This record gives sequence, structure tokens and C-alpha cells, in this order.
Amino acid sequence: MTTTLRPSGPEEHTADGARSRTYAVCDNARAVGTLRLSVDTRYGLRTGRIAELAVDPPERRRGRAAIALLAAEEVLQGWGCARVAATVPADAEGASVLAGALGYVERNRTLTKPLTHPVDDPAPAPGTLRPLAEQDFAAWRERDGRRQVAALTDRGVPADRAGTLLADELRALLPDGPATTGMLLRVLVHDGADVGTLWLSPSASPRPAADAWVWGVEVHDAYRRHGHGRTLMRAAERASHDAGASALGLNVHVDNAPARRLYESLGYRAAEHHLEKRLL
Repeated sequence: MTTTLRPSGPEEHTADGARSRTYAVCDNARAVGTLRLSVDTRYGLRTGRIAELAVDPPERRRGRAAIALLAAEEVLQGWGCARVAATVPADAEGASVLAGALGYVERNRTLTKPLTHPVDDPAPAPGTLRPLAEQDFAAWRERDGRRQVAALTDRGVPADRAGTLLADELRALLPDGPATTGMLLRVLVHDGADVGTLWLSPSASPRPAADAWVWGVEVHDAYRRHGHGRTLMRAAERASHDAGASALGLNVHVDNAPARRLYESLGYRAAEHHLEKRLL
């Protein structure tokens, strides 16, 4: 068996310097699958992505996917990439096992929860929600930005690059600040103090597994472990359900154990695993 990659389309380029290309996974000259590679511009031009990998059902369990992945890494190294990223559906157990065997490490995951009934927490924590005011927006943006920049720099993204990326993303997602149509920014107040914030899109999502999305939920350090995170998430579920969403999704870093425990206790389950590998 000789598994190789053969270009099946031209190399594509974008104005910002990114590139992508589709390949046929071949057994000698016979196509047995498809592979698409791209450069993930969010993290800079040195991060490649396995955008798609599929091996025809009769050809599976013969090591073809493993060889195709290793060949893809060589292509990405030739493109100047220092790391490679991939997203694996939670129900693709074989793909997760293969990725782990080849050195891919999970950094974060998409969690989702069906919203089939009105949300009613039998023991809600005290507190009320108010809209995030315009005068509070700058402070919230700076605080959230520091947290996000720290997460990106931990992944090897230069701090200045991370700051620019997040500023651009925030302008695109919240062009009108807290008044942006389709977004909800809320502050949780308890005993007269602001204890946490919620950033929610109740009727749109960046991932296909959900149609509403929690962009950010935060409880300030001094008020953690008092049920406020649960209160914020229940509020997100109610608002999304009321907007007609059938599933709410969010992203969680795998090393954030407290957040993962909270989401699991509320019934959220993994829909996608987002993996990375450093290329030698």
C-alpha cells in the first residue's frame, strides 16, 4: 500500500496572504479520500489547519488517514507553519484516537445543550441582571481583552498580535458596543455589587452545532463559588430559548476545570474538540 497526496485543485490565496489547497488521498494512482489544508489566519500565517480529511468507507482502518495527516504536516511545514490545528466532532471517536496517537493535544472544545423546555432553576442564586451600560463598556472590554490575550499568548501567539486580533474581532462582533443588534451584554448584581457579566448572542452562533452562543461569561474573583456562574448561564439559556434557539453553545478551554464542571452540571456536552500540534 502506498498512500500519497495529489493536488486536486489549484492553490488558493487571499488578500491577507493566507493560502489553501485541496488534495486527493491516493492509493498509488487511485483516489481513496480527500484532504483540504489551509492557513488559519486568526493566529497568524504560521498556523496551518486540517480543514477537511475524509477517507472513503471501504478504505478505512488501513492507516490511510494517518499517512495523509503526516503528509499534510510536511506540506504545512513547507508553507512555513510552526503548528497545525484541527477540529474533530465529538462523535468521531476514531479520529480523536488517531489524532492523539499522532501528538495532537486538545486545547478547547465546543459544548452545546438542547433548549427544549423553558429554563427553570429550582434553586436560583440571588441577584438581578441589568444591561451593560455604555459607560461600563470600556472597562468590560479591557478586562475581557486581558483575559483573552493571556489565553492566546499561552498558545504561542505574540502579545501584540493577540491584542490586534482581539480588537479586530470585538469591532466586528460589537460594532455598536452594548447596543449592537443581536447581542446581549448583561451585568449580574448581588447585594448592590456587580458580581459578573454575560455576553450572549441569543439567535446566532459561529458553530454549526448550536444556534445561540455564549461569547463570554465571567464572575469576578471575589464573588466566585457562590452560584453566580450558574445564574448567568441560566439567564443565557432563558434568553436563547425565548429567542427561539434550539441549542446553546459555548467554547471552554480544557484546562479550565471549574468552568467545565459548571457546564457539565448544567447538562452541556462536547460537540467538537479543537486540537493543536506543534510542528518540528
